[in-house]
Amino acid sequence: MNVEELNKIARAMVAPGRGILAMDESHPTCNKRFEKLEIPTTEPMRRAYRDMLVTAPGLSDFISGAILFDETIRQKTLEEIPFAAHLGNLGIIPGIKVDAGAKPLAGYEAEKVTHGLDGLRERCEEYFDMGARFTKWRAVITIGEGLPSWACIEANAHALSRYARISQEAGLVPIVEPEVLMDGSHSIDRCYTVTELTQRIVFHHLKNQGVALEGMVLKPNMVISGTEASARANVNAVAEQTIRCLMNTVPAAVPGIAFLSGGQTDQEASAHLNAMNSSGRSLPWTLTFSYGRALQQTAMQVWKGDRANVLPAQQALLWRARCNGSAALGSYNEGMESQAA
Repeated sequence: MNVEELNKIARAMVAPGRGILAMDESHPTCNKRFEKLEIPTTEPMRRAYRDMLVTAPGLSDFISGAILFDETIRQKTLEEIPFAAHLGNLGIIPGIKVDAGAKPLAGYEAEKVTHGLDGLRERCEEYFDMGARFTKWRAVITIGEGLPSWACIEANAHALSRYARISQEAGLVPIVEPEVLMDGSHSIDRCYTVTELTQRIVFHHLKNQGVALEGMVLKPNMVISGTEASARANVNAVAEQTIRCLMNTVPAAVPGIAFLSGGQTDQEASAHLNAMNSSGRSLPWTLTFSYGRALQQTAMQVWKGDRANVLPAQQALLWRARCNGSAALGSYNEGMESQAA
């Protein structure tokens, strides 16, 4: 494990004003979004869609890395260049989702644990040879009546730590993603309690497994009210509670934190990130974004599977990337949204 090289890559992934494009949707997730827009759910169409994303002119101005799916890293762009090589040529670091998805946790059927450790070492070695330089593994924690259980948090934290160690031994920077889901009617205070506990246990396991913290990136949820909460916390409250949680759980050795959007609207995701970066707080890590839907959704709606719509779809993608790049610097404002319109 070359910790200096891992640290160099991790810092490049969270470079100021740039973030990570999460384009690693599984087949079922991608197909579900296609179906809503009546886009054919075929391999060539998924390839064309992801080609539209990565060939957007100027993408590297705001995007430092891109998380690919197994199918995509084995594909080529429409210009017949491997996706990983194309991204590397742009100065965008290629990464890869390596987990096998969240499945019901034995004995706790209302909760899930992420699978994929079997054969992970060999997969990481293969992905490294294919050009990937970082990996991602997502765990999901549900807030509900009597949830989450200690067993769920422990099982997922242990899997995240084993994954991170294996990735680093293969020369890949792990993105550690313990997502406390927004689903539900819980308050921001309840989200804080669960998020703080989850992150404390995750870092305990990372230490036990000997993970080099300076060679990883954390991808957490923001501390935010549930989507069905009767009174949802405002932007400043989300920023304050999220920073407070991070200060209490994340060691300073971690180079950066790239937030997931987790079901927030495009504007919410930008506004919350901006509020954290414009708070005036002196923080030990870079705060940036690793968004999927909050970067892609509008672009997909514009594209609709039609090659004639590629340019306007790319413009929509670049605008959201620009907004989030500005938020990562604390210079985003709502007026930018009206400029886009």
